[in-house]
Amino acid sequence: MLPSQSYVNISFFQPPAFLMIGIPGLEAVHGWISIPFSSMYTVALAGNCLILLAVRRTPSLHQPMYYFLSMLALTDVGLTLTTLPTTLAVLWFDRRLIGFNACLVQMFFLHSFSVVESSVLLAMSFDRFVAISNPLRYAAILTNSVIIRIGVAIVARATLCLFPVPFLVKRLNFCPGNNFLSHSFCFHPDVMRRACADITINILYGLYVVVSTGGIDSLLIILSYTLILRTVLKLASPRERIRALNTCVSHILAVLVFYIPVITTSMIHRFGRHLPHIVHALVAYVYLVVPPVLNPIIYSVKCKPIRDALLRVLTGKGQI
Repeated sequence: MLPSQSYVNISFFQPPAFLMIGIPGLEAVHGWISIPFSSMYTVALAGNCLILLAVRRTPSLHQPMYYFLSMLALTDVGLTLTTLPTTLAVLWFDRRLIGFNACLVQMFFLHSFSVVESSVLLAMSFDRFVAISNPLRYAAILTNSVIIRIGVAIVARATLCLFPVPFLVKRLNFCPGNNFLSHSFCFHPDVMRRACADITINILYGLYVVVSTGGIDSLLIILSYTLILRTVLKLASPRERIRALNTCVSHILAVLVFYIPVITTSMIHRFGRHLPHIVHALVAYVYLVVPPVLNPIIYSVKCKPIRDALLRVLTGKGQI
């Protein structure tokens, strides 16, 4: 470590690269840890790509619900590909360096896909609300053009919300020697805390993004299901109530799989700084890796049309 006097002439410094630790304290067993990580990445990519293929090849699935499911699968593929190269480079080859600008690009896409996933889950809750509360006008309300506009709005929202983040980080002054990241990818809370400058603006803008995207989305999803429940309770037949609620089970599970890690990660990064670095790392991995793995499993198990379509794709049978 250089003495503090040596920093006097340095007015502004940015490290040429960051050093990714991976999983702190477990560097010696990264080779073994790479096995479950490789398996999860394989399941996530294969499962979500199969769902996309099944929806595309099955005309009976060309409906709003499955278009939104395709958006979710495509988002999960993007989120997986964002973290896969650096994570496996650290675990397999012990290649820990990532360039400063490359880190900012990864950070932008990582958080953008997270915002997109939150928005898609909100759109799916709206889809379920319309399907249950107004089934006769379901196809008339959620036309292909409306779904395309929703998709464009989701991407535009994520891009506009996250576009300032790399520039807010790029303006920060970093201390020489303080370029260690406690993950195998560039996570905004982790990167900004490597700076020696005041990061209040970064913290406040990060909080704004979380509240204006995930916070609002989660409240609107709760509102949607409150209205859905009120509609279902008005149905005369218990069998109709159960059938209506069964169409929401997969989506509810996907919401829980996404939002529980998101909330946990946000709480730990803001109030759990005293916790060991390994806790921060593991929670972040759960947040980014587990939802893309579980979502195709949830929908293939709980949604019979998707399960049947996947079986036809895997067995090479015809379209239905």
